[in-house]
Amino acid sequence: MKLATLKDDSRDGCLVVVSKDLTRCVKVPDIAAHLQGALDNWDVSSPKLQEVAKQLENDSSYGEKFDQSAAHSPLPRAFQWADGSAYVNHVELVRKARRAEMPPSFWTDPLMYQGGSDSFLAPHDPIRMADEAYGIDMEGEVAVIVDDVPMGAGTDQARDAIRLVMIANDVSLRGLIPAELGKGFGFFHSKPSSAFAPVAVTPDDLGDAWDGAKLHLPLLVDYNGAPFGKANAGIDMTFNFAELIAHAAKTRPLCAGSIIGSGTVSNKLNDGPGKAISEGGDGFSCIAEIRMIETINGGKPVTPFMKFGDTVRIEMKDANGASIFGAIEQTVQKYTPKGA
Repeated sequence: MKLATLKDDSRDGCLVVVSKDLTRCVKVPDIAAHLQGALDNWDVSSPKLQEVAKQLENDSSYGEKFDQSAAHSPLPRAFQWADGSAYVNHVELVRKARRAEMPPSFWTDPLMYQGGSDSFLAPHDPIRMADEAYGIDMEGEVAVIVDDVPMGAGTDQARDAIRLVMIANDVSLRGLIPAELGKGFGFFHSKPSSAFAPVAVTPDDLGDAWDGAKLHLPLLVDYNGAPFGKANAGIDMTFNFAELIAHAAKTRPLCAGSIIGSGTVSNKLNDGPGKAISEGGDGFSCIAEIRMIETINGGKPVTPFMKFGDTVRIEMKDANGASIFGAIEQTVQKYTPKGA
């Protein structure tokens, strides 16, 4: 089953069920006005939403046209957005580029930060920033939405709580990160609003690509119209989603609608750093990673961070080449405060 949120005059948008081919959708106000409402009562709402999904597949005249550009992120705002760093290869490269040692605990204890979840960007909204010097970067990720998870849940309980799967662009401001981390209190300014692809998908709809805790498909990232990354999200994922959810719930319960992110999808190549697609590799899901490799190989980064006018497209396709979640398509624009 595929679900999306259309923009309307409300903060939480209008929940729709979307056809598998992403061409049609049906509003379901009698089941739930918005996605959070469906998640709050999932045991009741899910079977009813599944029935609508079946009708969409069985009747080509049912529903209305689904316009991805009219969609918000599936949850326009959420009670919680906790982003992990499951691909430790990415973390290792970051530290190697600045000649910092990799603590052994990073391979056994997940990294995670709590991001802002009160104002996600729509998947086709621009990334507006006041200054290019912030070091604007995209981060292609996989994310899951969970049901209620009790504090201290184990990995089996955490796995069973996964309700929906999404892909994300976790926007990062690399120029602001070092000073923030130097304060010893974590990210804030350096992690602005993230965006999620138009459609959230139930795990059963992913078929063999979903193993219960990992999504085994390439995440396709295009930068300024050219292929930039195709790293497989199921490869080199040190911590799966069951482990990330259990980690997030170690000292607190997670409420229905909480989002857990994978961190930047990153693949190794022959146990070493990856390579650009132009060099025969699988490329990268963020600019920081190619800059790290440039620093390791040549002593300094060459690829600049995003500038005003740059574009990014993030998508994932099934084995038949069909888009699963729809696409995140964003342009970086200069932010000017109202009245300025």
